[in-house]
Amino acid sequence: MTKVEAVKKVLEDHKGIATWKIIYDEIEKYYPNAKHAETWEAGLRGVVYREIYNNKFFKLVGIDKGIIALLDYKEEKMEDVKQDIIRMHSFMEGICLEIGNFLKLKTFTADPNARYNNLPLSEISTLSNLPQFTYSEILDTTKRIDVLWFNEKGFQFPKRAIEIVDSIGTLEPALKRSIQLLEFNLSFYILCKNEYIKKIEKELSCEPYIRIKDRYKVRDYDSILNIYNNPIAHSKDEFLSFETYF
Repeated sequence: MTKVEAVKKVLEDHKGIATWKIIYDEIEKYYPNAKHAETWEAGLRGVVYREIYNNKFFKLVGIDKGIIALLDYKEEKMEDVKQDIIRMHSFMEGICLEIGNFLKLKTFTADPNARYNNLPLSEISTLSNLPQFTYSEILDTTKRIDVLWFNEKGFQFPKRAIEIVDSIGTLEPALKRSIQLLEFNLSFYILCKNEYIKKIEKELSCEPYIRIKDRYKVRDYDSILNIYNNPIAHSKDEFLSFETYF
């Protein structure tokens, strides 16, 4: 069996799609000598990228180039999931994790078992455990925030808190979770259907959120998806900006 055939088998085991981590972990099942070379990972990537360049067998999925799929794999689209609240929630979480990875940040999700493009979010987020950056009482609440971005270098602190509000009934818990981080230098994003934006902004105009209203950004799903689909065209969008000091 060739390396190409082995990668195909790994992808088939995962319904046609997998992260590089999955491929690295499972390639030996089908190609036992895969890890014998010192630079085996680069060699494996080279084999896969060659086939992608030639439009054969594989394709890259997503913004971060960290997900590989079979050429005929059908990617999950927003129009396929928008009528299903649970699937839409995990779809947007996956989008936000991918964007965070693309920005070279560490990413965490409160829903590691939720699925996006047939992959559990735990395979897309780069952190399996929440960094212990503050008091346990705050961490107990913070770990339930949908998506968190952390700085990559040094001690890890939150740079972005993202909540997916798929119904107005989930807004209050989302705001209560995020406000626990008000003493940290990060921004708070609420992502929702366009029809909810005015209601959410009205809630942010009330106590206690009005005191830090300028730190909250409310965006509709489509605007974030546009960034995901073409980050270069939206490179100046504030969603892609975060403060860094080194």
